[in-house]
Amino acid sequence: MVIDNVPTKSGFARRTGVVDGVLSELGRAMQVLAGTMPAARPNPAGPVSAIDTSTDALTDEQQRHAAGLMRVNHVGEICAQALYRGQAVFCRDAAIQKILLEAAAEEVDHLVWCNDRLLELNSRPSVFNPLWYISSFSLGLLAGRAGVGKNLGFMAETERQVEDHLERHLQDLPLIDQRSRAIVTQMRDDEIQHRTTAEHHGAQALPSVIKLAMKAMSKVMTTTAYRI
Repeated sequence: MVIDNVPTKSGFARRTGVVDGVLSELGRAMQVLAGTMPAARPNPAGPVSAIDTSTDALTDEQQRHAAGLMRVNHVGEICAQALYRGQAVFCRDAAIQKILLEAAAEEVDHLVWCNDRLLELNSRPSVFNPLWYISSFSLGLLAGRAGVGKNLGFMAETERQVEDHLERHLQDLPLIDQRSRAIVTQMRDDEIQHRTTAEHHGAQALPSVIKLAMKAMSKVMTTTAYRI
């Protein structure tokens, strides 16, 4: 741990070091996985009482299917915000680091909204969320060492794949499930904004092999999360 004692009017001030940063990230990870992180924005589906009749009208099969899709979306947001926070650790460009952290914060909003919807559907998040978080954060650490262009390229490709995934969910969700659809629509719009921001700031295209590896990893995650 790096601790510097710097004279101030009141005595000494403590400067944070590497260990402090690690502990901060661990604390945040625990909050995310426990579902105690608050959303900064209101749920786009609105108060439950406003349109909860759409949930009541779902058949048991539709409710299970919607819950499976929202659990997949929840896992996706676990991965995305862990990835971006991991990328931000080794990013030495303050402006780009801010972009990554702001995107990660919006992914927390998505997490909260998806978790709320899972509860409404009498379901729960994936039991493998700790594994998804650790894997994504570690991947972000590796991506963060590749330089700003590749770092942003990783963000842009992640969001591009998530956009496609959310579009498929909007086609697959029951039309009557307006609450889930409202959440997924806002998530998709946010992901588009994240991608365009990354591209605007110099995102570089990733090699095809990395894109394919990302898709393969996503396939494993989505197939597992739909059921467990």
